[in-house]
Amino acid sequence: MMDVTRRQMTNSAAGQQVGFGPMNTFTHMRAFPPPEFKAVPWANLDTLYSLAWLDLTEGPLIISTPDTGDRYYLLPIQDMWTDVFAVPGKRTSGTQAGHFAVVPPGWQGELPADVSRIQATTPMAWVIGRTQTDGVHDYASVHPVQDGFGITPLSHLGQSWEPVPVAVDPAVDMTTPPVAQVNHMPGTDFFAYAAELMSVHLPHATDWSILERMRRIGLEPGKPFETQTLDLGIKQAMDRAAADGQEAMRAKVPTLAPLVNGWQVPAETMGVYGNHYLKRATLAMVGLGSNPPEDAIYPLTFTDGDGNALDGEHDYQLRFDAQNLPPAGAFWSLTLYDHKGFQIPNHLNRYALGDRDPLRREPDGSLELLIQHQDPGQERTPNWLPSPLGAFALFLRLYEPRVQALDGTWQPPAVRRVE
Repeated sequence: MMDVTRRQMTNSAAGQQVGFGPMNTFTHMRAFPPPEFKAVPWANLDTLYSLAWLDLTEGPLIISTPDTGDRYYLLPIQDMWTDVFAVPGKRTSGTQAGHFAVVPPGWQGELPADVSRIQATTPMAWVIGRTQTDGVHDYASVHPVQDGFGITPLSHLGQSWEPVPVAVDPAVDMTTPPVAQVNHMPGTDFFAYAAELMSVHLPHATDWSILERMRRIGLEPGKPFETQTLDLGIKQAMDRAAADGQEAMRAKVPTLAPLVNGWQVPAETMGVYGNHYLKRATLAMVGLGSNPPEDAIYPLTFTDGDGNALDGEHDYQLRFDAQNLPPAGAFWSLTLYDHKGFQIPNHLNRYALGDRDPLRREPDGSLELLIQHQDPGQERTPNWLPSPLGAFALFLRLYEPRVQALDGTWQPPAVRRVE
């Protein structure tokens, strides 16, 4: 999934498609995705993205960051197994200007004194950067921060350097989403591709047991998987395995995280998966690029507190007590989507509310967010998140969650239907 995504996203000159461009250079989303944006589900409306695919096969790359003036940002870097191995940003390295050398496996050279070393776990990686953006009016302040993110090979540090122009490969499918490409691979093709990739992106040391099982059918990292010589029974079993695996992943989706007051709260084994193979695969299928929980957690619900599907035919309330607001060190937001994870147009052009909005508090300090189709009236409009006449979902995002959100001491309140 990662390699198909990489090949598609880097098979384009910069500027031709949002998020697409050459290896070893940042491409930026300069605005929040509009309602008609369907390329990626569950896109946030809190940050502007800065994306880069890294190729470390020629040596270390220096990622440079500007002084963001205390503005929250993070640059999670994930390897080709979808494990996040480093997150430069406000929580970890601060907001002053910095230089970070992403070093390929096995590299033994020296780095300049003012450059922090980041040890990559595979020779290619993906940076999915996010910079705090407090609404459309904030774009002008965020764009210079994005422009300050840079990538330079260590071998060219202090020199002018431009990434190699993209030689567009017509064999790369640029229209079918990567998840669909992977899901439709015959089992034997999938495992042959995996064997090839594992010669470059080595398995983890803890993968020995599953690799030993693969070896018994001739599947070994770095060795061609000779599918044409396979026993017919093994071929048929591998194709069944591909279908069975997808069924297992779909069945896993509702239980990816514990259910708390109707919310799925993913606060464990996110972003770094160890030997949780089914969870890793499921997240790659439905949410490629997940953050570690220390950087962000995303409670999600499709139902109210009584387990009934959210529907715009009804009015709802999400109430936080004064002492029970979402415990986020950076900020939090509530975003409304359709059941597939896309925005639903409304006349206010409002799709999220959060602690950076001018929300109205109750006299006792509590906060009530209103999720409904009809305008609740002028006094309560600031707390109104318009819903469609139909099914919808809610995403509660906590950026840099505090410990009580991570250990379960804090729990998101149930969404209550208003009778």
